[in-house]
Amino acid sequence: MITLRDGLSDRSSAKSREGALLAFECFCEKLGRLFEPYVIQLLPLLLVSFSDPVAAVRDAAEGASRAMMSQLSAHGVKLVLPSLLKGLDDKAWRTKQSSVQLLGAMAFCAPQQLSQCLPKIVPKLTEVLTDTHPKVQSAAQTALQQVGSVIKNPEISALVPTLLMGLTDPNDYTKYSLDILLQTTFINTVDAPSLALLVPIVHRGLRERSAETKKKAAQIAGNMCSLVTEPKDMIPYIGLLLPEVKKVLVDPIPEVRSVAARALGSLIRGMGEENFPDLVQWLLDALKSDGSNVERSGAAQGLSEVLAALGTEYFEDLLPDIIRNCSNPKASVRDGYLSLFKYLPRSLGVQFQKYLQQVLPSILDGLADENESVRDAALSAGHVLVEHYATTSLPLLLPAVEDGIFNDNWRIRQSSVELLGDLLFKVAGTSGKALLEGGSDDEGSSTEAHGRAIIEVLGRDKRNEILAALYMVRTDVSLVVRQAALHVWKTIVANTPKTLKEIMPVLMNTLITSLASSSSERRQVAGRSLGELVRKLGERVLPLIIPILSKGLRDSNPSRRQGVCTGLSEVMATAGKTQLLTFMDELIPTIRTALCDSTPEVRESAGLAFSTLYKSAGLQAIDEIVPTLLQALEDEQTSDNALDGLKQILSVRTTAVLPHILPKLVQLPLSALNAHALGALAEVAGSGLDFHLGTILPALLATMGDGAEDAQQLSKKAAETVVLVIDEEGVESLISELLKGIADSQASIRRSSSYLIGYFFQNSKLYLVDEAPNMISTLIILLSDSDSATVAVAWEALLRVVSSVPKEILPSYMKLVRDAVSTSRDKERRKKKGGPVLIPGFCLPKALQPILPIFLQGLINGSAELREQAALGLGELIEVTSEKALREFVIPITGPLIRIIGDRFPWQVKSAILSTLSIIIQKGGMALKPFLPQLQTTFVKCLQDNTRTVRSSAAFALGKLSALSTRIDPLVGDLLSGLQASDVAIQEAILTALEGVIKNAGKSISSVVITRVYTQLKDMIYSEDDQIRSSAASILGFSLQYLESAQVSEVLAEVADSTSSSTWTTRHGSTLAISYMLRHNAAIVCASPLFTSIIDSLKKSLKDEKFPVRESSARAFGRLLLYQVRNDPSNTTAHVATLNYVVLGMQDDSSEVRRRALSALKAVSKANPQGILIHISLFGPALAECLKDSSTPVRLAAERCTLHSFQLSKGTEYVQAAQKYITGLDARRIAKFPEHSDDSEDGEDGDDKTIG
Repeated sequence: MITLRDGLSDRSSAKSREGALLAFECFCEKLGRLFEPYVIQLLPLLLVSFSDPVAAVRDAAEGASRAMMSQLSAHGVKLVLPSLLKGLDDKAWRTKQSSVQLLGAMAFCAPQQLSQCLPKIVPKLTEVLTDTHPKVQSAAQTALQQVGSVIKNPEISALVPTLLMGLTDPNDYTKYSLDILLQTTFINTVDAPSLALLVPIVHRGLRERSAETKKKAAQIAGNMCSLVTEPKDMIPYIGLLLPEVKKVLVDPIPEVRSVAARALGSLIRGMGEENFPDLVQWLLDALKSDGSNVERSGAAQGLSEVLAALGTEYFEDLLPDIIRNCSNPKASVRDGYLSLFKYLPRSLGVQFQKYLQQVLPSILDGLADENESVRDAALSAGHVLVEHYATTSLPLLLPAVEDGIFNDNWRIRQSSVELLGDLLFKVAGTSGKALLEGGSDDEGSSTEAHGRAIIEVLGRDKRNEILAALYMVRTDVSLVVRQAALHVWKTIVANTPKTLKEIMPVLMNTLITSLASSSSERRQVAGRSLGELVRKLGERVLPLIIPILSKGLRDSNPSRRQGVCTGLSEVMATAGKTQLLTFMDELIPTIRTALCDSTPEVRESAGLAFSTLYKSAGLQAIDEIVPTLLQALEDEQTSDNALDGLKQILSVRTTAVLPHILPKLVQLPLSALNAHALGALAEVAGSGLDFHLGTILPALLATMGDGAEDAQQLSKKAAETVVLVIDEEGVESLISELLKGIADSQASIRRSSSYLIGYFFQNSKLYLVDEAPNMISTLIILLSDSDSATVAVAWEALLRVVSSVPKEILPSYMKLVRDAVSTSRDKERRKKKGGPVLIPGFCLPKALQPILPIFLQGLINGSAELREQAALGLGELIEVTSEKALREFVIPITGPLIRIIGDRFPWQVKSAILSTLSIIIQKGGMALKPFLPQLQTTFVKCLQDNTRTVRSSAAFALGKLSALSTRIDPLVGDLLSGLQASDVAIQEAILTALEGVIKNAGKSISSVVITRVYTQLKDMIYSEDDQIRSSAASILGFSLQYLESAQVSEVLAEVADSTSSSTWTTRHGSTLAISYMLRHNAAIVCASPLFTSIIDSLKKSLKDEKFPVRESSARAFGRLLLYQVRNDPSNTTAHVATLNYVVLGMQDDSSEVRRRALSALKAVSKANPQGILIHISLFGPALAECLKDSSTPVRLAAERCTLHSFQLSKGTEYVQAAQKYITGLDARRIAKFPEHSDDSEDGEDGDDKTIG
C-alpha cells in the first residue's frame, strides 16, 4: 500500500503513476471486498489522477475507478460517496472534475448499490451541468451518459439522449421529455438507473408554471410505481416528489388537481401507506383550511383517491369523522368535507353505494347552509350521487329528494328540485338541458316515451306523487325554486292538462296535507298551487276538486281537515262567483260542518273559508250558517264547538255577522250560556263592538247584579272583556252607557256600572286621562248612595280610576273633586236634616285613599293658588270623613301641611292650612300626638304673622290644640310674654289664642300661672282698643272659676267700682268683664257677697251716655236672666226684676242696644219657653213696639224674638194669644218661620247657645 501510494504520488514519472493505478485496478478485481478498507485511503490520489496531464494515466484512473465501483459493498458506497459529493463543492475545477468522473464511475456499482447511490448522484450531476468551467460540464455530461449506459430497460435506454437533454437544458426540453415519456409504451419494468434519470425531469415538470406540463408530470409520477421492478426503488424519491405533487394538488385548474389526486392514489397504492405516514392527516388538515375553496377541493380529490387506494375498511373508520365535520361550526370546514362527497363516488365507484344512507342527511343539511360555498359543495355532491347511482340506488335517493322538496328552507327546496330533475332525466333518458324559452308554462319538450320510461322505472303511484309535489312547488314563494320546478316539469311532462287529470287525487291529497302543514311557507305554496289550478283549468277541475275537499272533512286526521278548509278558501277565492254558485249546496254545508269541528285549528280555518264564501254568497252564507250555530249553542255537547265557530266567523266578518248574533244572545233574562258566549265573541269582535255597546252592556249590567250565580259570574267576565276590547272610537259610547248605569234606579245596576268603570280604567291600554275627571266626579257623588254595597263598589272604582292617572296630572282635578265632595255632602245633608254630615264612602276603611293623592300632589307640587285650594279641599274632605276612618290618614295629611306652612307662601295658603289643621285637631284627636310640639310651635309662630286672617286662624287652632296637650303652663307663659312685647294687632291674636287655651285646657293650668293671667289681664280690660278690651274681658270672665276666693272678690269689687269711672272705655271694659263673668261663671258671681253691687253697677251702666256701655249692660242682664231661668226656674221674683232691665234695653234709644236686648230675650225664651211666657205682660208691649222699629236689624231681631217668646210655632192658640200685643197678620206671618232656621245666630258673637 505504501508502494502504491508512493507510485501514485510520483509526479516525475507518468509510468510510475500509471503502473500504480493498474495495480490498484488488479487489487480491486482480484481481492474484491477484501481490498475495500484500503480504497478509502487511496481515493484522494485516485481523484487527482483523473486530472493527470498524461492521457495514459487518466485512462488507467478510469479503469481503476470502474473496477473499484463494481466491487464496492453497500457499506463501501456509504464510505466513498460523501467524499465524492464534497468534492463537487470544491473551488478547484480539477477536483470538481475528478469527483464528477468518479461519480460517473459509480454507474458500474452492483445493482443493489446502484439503486442506493443514484438518487443522490444524479441530482448532483445535474447541478454540475451548469458549472462555469466547461471541463466540469463535460465531465458531468460524460458521467450522466455513463449512468445511462447501464440502464437495462430498452424503452428508457432508447430515450436516454432525450432524457439527458431534459436534464442538460430543462427550460427547453422538460416538456418535450415528458411528452416522449407519455407517448412511450412500457413493456419492461423500469430499473434504478432509469428512475435516476426520470425523477429529476418529473420533479422539474411538477414545478413548471404550465398547467399542461404539471399535469403530464403528475401523470408520470403516478404511473412510476406500476412500472418499477421493485416499489422500494421509488422510496428515495418520495421526499423529492411528494411536496411537489401536493402543490399541484391545490392548483387552480381542476384537471390538474384531478391528475395530481390520481397520482397520489397510485403512489400510495403502489408503495403502501407506511411510506406516506403523514399524507392522510395533511389532506384532512387541508380540508379544514381557511384558504380558498380550490385548496379544499384539491385536498378532497386527493383524499378520495387515497381512501380508494387504502381500501373500504380504512374509509369506514374515517367516515364518522367526515360526517361529523360536515356540520362543523366553521363554514370552511363544512365546505371541505362536503366537497369530499363530490369525489368519493368517482374514486370508490359502486363501493360507495352502501354508504349513501349515512351520507345523504349531511348533504341535505348542507343544501340549506347559510354559506353559499357550502351550499354549492353540497349541491355538487348531490348531482354526482344522482349521476352515479340514479339507476342503482333510486329507492334510497328518491325519498330523501322528495322530503327536501317540502323543506321549510327554500335553498333545500331549490336543490331538491334540481336533484329530482337529474334523477328523472336519468330515468327518462333525457339530458334535461333543453332551453325552454317563451310559450305557455304548459308547453314542454318531453315526449310520451319519456313519460312511459318514468312510469316503468318508478311505478305509476310513485310517479304521481312526485309529479304532484313538483306541480305544487311550481308556485313556490321563492322565484328560483319556481323556475327550477317549471324547468323540470316542462322537461318531463308532455301534456299538462292530461297529466293533471291523471294525478288529480294524489295532487289534492298532497295539497290538503300541505295546507294543514305547520310551515306557513308550505301552506302558502299549496294555496297558490291550488289557486293556479282553479284559475287555469276552472270549470274543468272544480267538479273534481270540490267533492274531494268535501270528502276530506270526514278524514280522522284533524290536520287534514284543517287543510281542507284552507283549500276551500283558496278555491273560492280563485274561482269566479258564477262558477261557485253552482256548488253552493255543497260548499255551505261543508263549511257549516267545519265550523263545528271538534278541533280548534279546523274551526279557525273554517272561519277564513266562511269569509271567502261571504264574498261570493253574501247574506246567504250568514242566513244558512249563523242560525245553525246559534241553535247548536243551546246543546251542551255542541255548544263549545259552535261558540268557537261563531268566534271564527266573527273574527273575519265582524261587521256583517254581529247584527245577526247579538239580538239572540242579549235577550233577558240572560242565561249563563249566553253570557259566556257574549264574552267569548267580544274577544274576537274587538272594536267591532263599538257600535253595539248600547245593545250588549244593559243586558250584562242587569245580569251582573241580579241573576243566577253562574250567570252573574259569566256576565261579569263578559262585561270585563267587552270594556277592554273597544278602541278609542268606542270610549265615548262606553262611558255614556256606564254613566246611564250609574244613574239607574236599581242599586245592582249602579253597582255593576261602578265596578266596570274601575275595571276599565285599571286594565285598559287606551289613553283615558281625558275621561278620568268626569268619572272621578261621578264616583265621588255616588259615595253618598243609599245602598251601602254600591258605596263600597264605587269607592273601589274611584281608587282604580285615580290610580290610572299619572301623578303629575292629579292636581288639575282639584276643583272638580271639591265640587263633587260638596255635591255629595249636600245630598247627605238633605237626607239627614240636621246633625253632623258624613259621606258614607268616607266612613269606610281606608276612606281617603282614592282622592287623598289628588290633594297631596296639589299641596306639595302645585302653585300657591293650587296649594291653597288643596288645603281648603282637605279641610272639606276631613269634615265629611268619620273620625274612625280619618285616624290612619292623620299623619300623612298633617306632615305635608306643617311642612308647607313653614315655607314662604302667601298668607292665603297659610290661612287655608291653619283652617284645615284646626279641623284635623278637632277630628283627629290623639292621633295627632306625634305632631303636637311641631303644631304648637307653628301656631305660636303664626300668631306673629303680618296678616290678620293667619293670626286669627292660628289663635283658633292653638286653642283647639291645647285640649290635646299635656304641658299647658309653658304655652300660657309664652303667650303672656308675647303680650308684653307686641303691637296691638298681635296682642289681639295672642289674647284670642289665650282665650282658646284657657277654655280648652284651663283645668291643666297651675294656680301660679292663672294668677299671672289674672294679674296681666285685669288691667287690659280697660284698654283703649275695643278688641283687646273684649278679648281680655272674655278671658277674665272664663278664668274666674280658676281663681282663689280672695282673687274673685278682688276682681268683682274692682270691676264694680270701675263702672263709675269717668273714662268710658274703663266703664265699657268693666261692664264687658261682668257680662263675660255672667256668661261663663254666673254661679260664682251670683253667690258672691258683691252680687248686689254688681247689679247696681249694671243698672247704672244701662243708663250710660255711651251706647257700647249700655249694650254690654243689656247683654249682661240677658245672660243673668238666662242663668236664672235655667238654674232657678221657680224664682219668678228674681226673673221679673232682671227681665225689667232687659225690657228697658228693648226701649233704649240705640238700635244696637235694642237689638242686643231682643237677642237676649230670644235666647232666654228658647231656654225656658214657659218660664218667660208667664211674664208676657212685662215684655209684650215693648216687643210689639220693636216690630214696628225703623231699624231693619231691630225689626228682624224682634220677629225672631216674637216667634220664640210668644211660642207662635206651637199652635193657633198661641197665635191668638199673641194678638193681644201684635196684629194677627204679624202673628200668622211670623208663625210660619222655621223654628230652627236661626240656630247659628242665637247668641251674641255666635255662641250664646253655649252659655253656662
